[in-house]
Amino acid sequence: MSTMNDALLVLDIGKTNAKLALIDAYGTVLAERRRPNAVLTDGPYARHDTDGLWDWLLATCRDFATQAHVSAIVPVTHGATAALVDGDGLVLPVLDYEAELPGLDYAALRPPYDETLSPGLPAGLNLGRQLAWLQARFPAEFGRARHILMYPQYWAWRLSGAAASEATSLGCHTDLWNPCRQTYSSLVERMGWTALMPPLAPAHAALGRLRPEIAAATGLPADCEVLCGIHDSNASLLRYLGNDEGTVLSTGTWMIAAAFGAPLAGLREQADMLANTNALGRPVACMRFMGGREFGELAGAAPVPCGFDDIERLVAQGTLALPCFAATGGPFAGRAGSIDGPPPVDARERYALATLYCVLMTDYCLEALAATGPLAVEGSFTANPWFGPLLAALRPQQPVSYSDDASGTTCGGWMLRYRDATPPGTSTAIAARAPSGLAAYRARWRAALA
Repeated sequence: MSTMNDALLVLDIGKTNAKLALIDAYGTVLAERRRPNAVLTDGPYARHDTDGLWDWLLATCRDFATQAHVSAIVPVTHGATAALVDGDGLVLPVLDYEAELPGLDYAALRPPYDETLSPGLPAGLNLGRQLAWLQARFPAEFGRARHILMYPQYWAWRLSGAAASEATSLGCHTDLWNPCRQTYSSLVERMGWTALMPPLAPAHAALGRLRPEIAAATGLPADCEVLCGIHDSNASLLRYLGNDEGTVLSTGTWMIAAAFGAPLAGLREQADMLANTNALGRPVACMRFMGGREFGELAGAAPVPCGFDDIERLVAQGTLALPCFAATGGPFAGRAGSIDGPPPVDARERYALATLYCVLMTDYCLEALAATGPLAVEGSFTANPWFGPLLAALRPQQPVSYSDDASGTTCGGWMLRYRDATPPGTSTAIAARAPSGLAAYRARWRAALA
């Protein structure tokens, strides 16, 4: 019997980067590796590099297997992505949700918003559009599929051989799910996909053990279990699910605000508002925009953190970044981004403008959601020293805190295995700090959007 400490692996595949974390039973990260999550364009359409991710995963598992006794693997991935598989593997490459999908009248197929609370989105952000397009464009390959697997469950299947469906990924603006009834939408039956959907399982369910050949190739224990897995933004929500009110802001490529207790009746399709399904099988009012992507467009490829004086200067001179700076998603999707007023003169001012833009967009989303209660910020924007203080200044009714876990998704994956344990880490209360004229600056920004 192994004398090494018990641990698990969280495979966290985000839209921009993939990460494998080795975490012990107390929530301590023992080791971590990252790699870019590339999109390849050498096939019939833009696709995810599943083979590259697989080779990297096996190599990293071989290294981590020497450091702890790994009792489980938990897949956590971005949403709006699925895999079509037969008994041997993929029948078609995994489509990138940002790919254009021409030649399909999807509007005539998709269910009404009041059934799915899933807004109509561009490109392949509605997973139903991807599946319908693949079915129409590649009928022979689609016809060979045995299962439609949401992306976390694809990795669970590849590791264990067991196929499952899971509600947090199904309920992520896919058009495949009715969040109020917690059942498949009418689209699934109408398109003939019902038989391709494996049985539903909770995110925390152990689907089985590692395939023997994978255990042998990696050195991981033969009895290592593979959990069903979860959508990444819902992983960030796990530690907060006992709350009746409050808001979690998951930050990264996407900025997703989830408001507990906010009325679903207030959701508006045209504003990219939606109901996600959480790990307890309950709908949660959400709103999002592609904040990380837009921050990068404004701040530049090599961001240089700014000082508060840079923020004060931009506010005083009235420099506004008006949405939007990403091609997909958000309440202003389809509108071309622009800068009004004196443009930033250097990298520090570009960082300041990107920060102000993301704060104003977040505040706009929180107000639209009627979000109340404490506001917890998870993810990569906790590294920004000014994002939280500015947001706290604009929203004095919502105490703002930063999680000390820069990746709430990793903690969420850990919690699926250790469900009765206290989540590690703490949150830090963020004090408001506002440059003179911030409220008027926000008013001018909103007026420019009217």
